[in-house]
Amino acid sequence: MAGSWVDIPADSDFSLANIPFGIVSTPNDPSSHAAVAIGTSILDLKVLFTSSASPFLTTQIIPSLAGHEHVFAQPTLNAFAELGRAVHREVRAGIQALIAADTSHPDVLRDNAPLREAALLPQRAVTLHLPMSIGDYTDFYAGYHHAYAVGVMFRGPANALQPNYTHLPVGYHGRASSIVVSGTPVRRPVGQILLDEKPVTAPSRRLDFELELGCFISRANAQGTSVAVDEADKEFIFGYVLLNDWSARDIQAWEYVPLGPFNSKNFASTISPWVVLADALEPFRAAAIPNSTPLQGYLQEPKDKKSVFDIKLEVDLTTPESDTTTVCRTSSRNLLWSFPQMIAHHTLGGCPLRAGDLLGSGTISGPDASERGSLLELSEGGKKDVLLYGMDARTFLKDGDTVTLRGYCADGNGARVGFGECRGRIYGPSSN
Repeated sequence: MAGSWVDIPADSDFSLANIPFGIVSTPNDPSSHAAVAIGTSILDLKVLFTSSASPFLTTQIIPSLAGHEHVFAQPTLNAFAELGRAVHREVRAGIQALIAADTSHPDVLRDNAPLREAALLPQRAVTLHLPMSIGDYTDFYAGYHHAYAVGVMFRGPANALQPNYTHLPVGYHGRASSIVVSGTPVRRPVGQILLDEKPVTAPSRRLDFELELGCFISRANAQGTSVAVDEADKEFIFGYVLLNDWSARDIQAWEYVPLGPFNSKNFASTISPWVVLADALEPFRAAAIPNSTPLQGYLQEPKDKKSVFDIKLEVDLTTPESDTTTVCRTSSRNLLWSFPQMIAHHTLGGCPLRAGDLLGSGTISGPDASERGSLLELSEGGKKDVLLYGMDARTFLKDGDTVTLRGYCADGNGARVGFGECRGRIYGPSSN
């Protein structure tokens, strides 16, 4: 892919092929507003589209945005998401054209020193915020190898997967109010746990991370209507983030019967700040894990369709002593269900989705021991130490530990599309 006049390191997640969108505040503008990430910089879209260059941009380069420039001054990306994928595609292409090394419009930004200096800022100079106003959050269980491994722990290999698992995308409704952006401290939750066969109220002793992919919804469907799987793919997906769905395994084990997770999941979920648009991931499509179960019609995708993505994922665990160990490397292609299938199933009974709703994939693990996307699997339910650098070990997380998720795709020709960091540090329980 052609280069850019903006400095983009070769290993940057934010190459010209990416152009992810986020919400920032800057030294000159403390209000939250939209930007895109480019290399180690951000391009402030509020500054760009309130400048004298805006009329030229919306008539000559991005005409579909005319009359909607205000979306980039909003404190979330919801209004931009609702404009639809065709507009997202044109905005992304227009920004790529502006910052390409061979740009046809150098006078708009590259050679316009006042605007360039006002709109192009170092990432280290800005504060990142949640990119969307999240009305609802649903977490699925689409990671086949995770579901199987956890099932083996509790039910044995013969009954590892519940009878419904290969028939429908299993999910539960999570808590949107506790979703936080990367870098936000995570407090160890207090809850009911079973100790010596007696329930007690105490801080969780089995705090875990979960490596997931998150999908943001771009538009609403009317209550009482369903979304076809093909329509979901083309019209309902805004973009993707990394998601760490922190889990208190001991609280979960005591509370989940019969209605599933509750306090074990609702204390915090961390997402990466930059939304990678659906179009940016198109070149990296891959086939999902084969499912031999005959599917109901509403879940059927073409047999040759590549419905998931080959995103290289990894998890780093950093101890309070600042020793970092990569404890997991896997790929998002280890999903049994695609996000369009999740959307089709979510809306089957007429559930209304809204722009900004977040869907989680569930923990993504691979078939090998080094590909396990949670400490529950890595430690085999707490029975085995996970060895770390610095002569340390874990079965579950300790206070002071930092977990960092990373993910990227690359084609070998400079088209690296990544998510940046999804990071959270564990602190002791609140004293309140």
